[in-house]
Amino acid sequence: MAVRTRVSGTRSGLQWASLVSGALFLAAGVLGFTPGSTHNPQGITLAGPESPAHLLGIFQVSVVHNLLHALFGAAGLIASRTHSKSRGFFIYGGVAYLALWLYGLLAGDGAPLNFLPTNGADDLLHLALGLAMIFLAVLLSPRTPHVTPPEHHEGAL
Repeated sequence: MAVRTRVSGTRSGLQWASLVSGALFLAAGVLGFTPGSTHNPQGITLAGPESPAHLLGIFQVSVVHNLLHALFGAAGLIASRTHSKSRGFFIYGGVAYLALWLYGLLAGDGAPLNFLPTNGADDLLHLALGLAMIFLAVLLSPRTPHVTPPEHHEGAL
C-alpha cells in the first residue's frame, strides 16, 4: 500500500532543487554561446579539446558541451514535475557527472575519443556536481513512513 508523503499540488524540496538546477544548467548552456559570458566565443568549435572558448573565462566549452548543458537543464525542468523523476534526475545525473569527471581525467587532448573539451576546472566542477547531486537525492528524498495497520478489536462496533 503506497503512502502519500506530501499534499497534492505542492512541490517537494527535491522538486524545487530539480527546478533550480535545471534552470542553472539551461542558463550555463545558453551562456556558453554568449559573448561576455564566454571568452573567445567566435572561436568555439563543434567538439573536441581544441576549443578556445571558455565560459566565465574558466571552463572550456564547445557547441556540443553547451548543448549538453542545455539538454540536461531541460531534463531537470521536466523532472521537477514529480518527486520520483526529480530523484532520478539527481541520481542518474550525479552518476553521469562522476563519469564525466573520470572521462576528463582519462581522456587526454590527443585521445581519439576526446570529444568534449575539459580542463582542470571542468574536472573539479564535474566531481563536485556529481557528488552534490547524489547527496541531494539522498538528503531530500523523504523516507516513506512506516504505517501500522489499525488495530482490530473483536466485539467493537
